[in-house]
Amino acid sequence: MSSDVLIVIPAYNEAGRVGPVVQDVLTTLPGVDVLVIDDGSADDTSREARAAGALVARLPLNSGYGAALQTGYKYAVRGGYRLVGQIDADGQHQAEYLVTMFDHLRDDGADVVIGSRFMGGDGHYKPSRARAVGIALFSRIASIVTREHITDPTSGFQVMTVRVARFFCSDVYPSDYPDADILILLHRSGFRVREIPVQMRPSTNVSMHSGHKSLYYVYKMFLSIFVTMLRPRKAPEAS
Repeated sequence: MSSDVLIVIPAYNEAGRVGPVVQDVLTTLPGVDVLVIDDGSADDTSREARAAGALVARLPLNSGYGAALQTGYKYAVRGGYRLVGQIDADGQHQAEYLVTMFDHLRDDGADVVIGSRFMGGDGHYKPSRARAVGIALFSRIASIVTREHITDPTSGFQVMTVRVARFFCSDVYPSDYPDADILILLHRSGFRVREIPVQMRPSTNVSMHSGHKSLYYVYKMFLSIFVTMLRPRKAPEAS
């Protein structure tokens, strides 16, 4: 890999976890740039990420997972990067799979490749019952709309061309939960999305889909999908 590849890591209060994640990426993909978006953390996330070798962009306030990712996309576009990857800061994603994902992006001609923890059906990842129901529901909706078999619409483990990152820099990208709605939006905008199987570790943080937040997530996602379906189809910009 080379410096025309940017790996974006959104992070909120991930001290103790973000450093090993950065090191894992830099060891696996020497030569890439790693950008940690510190989403208003109250701990040593920024210091730890910088010490591990990452570039750091610190947001003054906690703005949401989607807003942190969009900050990374804007950096990639302005910095002239060709490819963009994203990986969570909590350690559940393993950098070794980024190699396969980038290879698939190149060989398959896809615009986005998503690492799915459910594709292949080996059962290594065990979500809570409530989360499993939500994932299954939105997987079904995304699969029907896109006419592709989507198994993991909540996966934040992705690689993409800078053309997709540029598309995500617009106001169509949500500040909080970019999940099934974004996959549908990409399909309706003419981008090719593919999944490949990956292994993921259990997250050590409280999921945004857990507890009372899960009800808001379901409501928000249905609303976002509805709005997405109302948007006129838009062809992607040329590279």
